[in-house]
Amino acid sequence: MARNMLPVLIAPLAIDTPVAGFNGGLFVHPDLSIIEQKLLPLDAAKQALDLVVSHGLDGWVYAGNEWLVRNPKAPHVDREGRTVRFGPKVVKAFDDDMLSRAVKIVGVSDDLDRVRQCEGYVQKALGSRATAARSQPYYLDVTNRDANKGFVLDYLSRELGIPPSEIATIGDQPNDVLMFKRSGLSIAMGNASEDVKRQATAVTDSYDHEGFAKAVEQFVL
Repeated sequence: MARNMLPVLIAPLAIDTPVAGFNGGLFVHPDLSIIEQKLLPLDAAKQALDLVVSHGLDGWVYAGNEWLVRNPKAPHVDREGRTVRFGPKVVKAFDDDMLSRAVKIVGVSDDLDRVRQCEGYVQKALGSRATAARSQPYYLDVTNRDANKGFVLDYLSRELGIPPSEIATIGDQPNDVLMFKRSGLSIAMGNASEDVKRQATAVTDSYDHEGFAKAVEQFVL
């Protein structure tokens, strides 16, 4: 589950199990108290942020339950605030203390080609020290190397005692592919790229046409 959906879904769905955020960098109880987190190494966090900024993206830092930004007027800050129902903490600069607590760094831009290109540079520069993947066309997420949606599936499989072969996953972005590969049933949304669709077991309709509900009805129930 994406971090920015936690407050919206937990209460309405009466979720009482551990919930993953930040692509598996953070696991919380339903009251959002932290169970465990996987931090970025400080050197990787600093390099990732430098690369994000040097490529013209705005940088956000998530440290524990804090959302830190330098520019509250940057693209998608308002949208994120409306989604999570709280505002960011505005800081003048990201210091080593903040970056040493970083669970996720996000590069944000409405120049989608720039975000895509930055993804490649960050992946090459960080290598095995971190995971870098777009969670949305305008978001580049950088997390601990073991923090990804494939790890989320493995963690919840162990915690809930459900074999991966009996778990269904659904997604529409490149960072969903790792959980696709581990689950017994993987479903790509109709709005996903062709590459993401090719790596799923099945394809449903787009989010504009109730693809999630259709997938549950057709493939799960």
